[in-house]
Amino acid sequence: MKLLEEKVLAEGKAINENILKVDGFINHQVDPELMKAIGEDFARHFKDAGITKVATIESSGIAPALTTAAALRIPLLILKKSPSKVLNDNMYQTVVTSYTKGNSYELTLAKHLISDEDHVLIIDDFLANGEAATGAVRLIRKAHATIAGIGILIEKSFQPGRSKLEEQGLNVYSQVRIGRLDAGVIELLAADE
Repeated sequence: MKLLEEKVLAEGKAINENILKVDGFINHQVDPELMKAIGEDFARHFKDAGITKVATIESSGIAPALTTAAALRIPLLILKKSPSKVLNDNMYQTVVTSYTKGNSYELTLAKHLISDEDHVLIIDDFLANGEAATGAVRLIRKAHATIAGIGILIEKSFQPGRSKLEEQGLNVYSQVRIGRLDAGVIELLAADE
């Protein structure tokens, strides 16, 4: 997506080979016009996929997932991060290990909000090692719902996340693909169509 690529190149800050700061327009301060365009792009890409719900993991994915759900005119599910290790009969739960933060958290989804008739589009801000997206897939599949695809704002294509997801038979659509990242360096690959 050209608009997001331009933002990443103009305002993104490459700290090192693993960290790209986009806090000025995606995950600390949000650019609402950019989010609207992102949501419309995801909706256009997945328009024929029979999606019944959009899902994201709190918190950075909420803005783009909400605009995607609005463009598709369907509900948004927010998968909650919870430190609790207590099993709850009213929730689906799975443990996710964050590569970026170096910790684990419990991802939860209320059982009454999803059914085996749902076909879910997962939206996430970054794809690196694929752990968060894989956890979201695992959680949604616990409800016997199906995955329509995974929409990613920024993919670090030099890390294994995409291949992990595609090996599971998942359709991954990334709006921006980074081929190389280093201190002060952001090199893009051709974005998905």
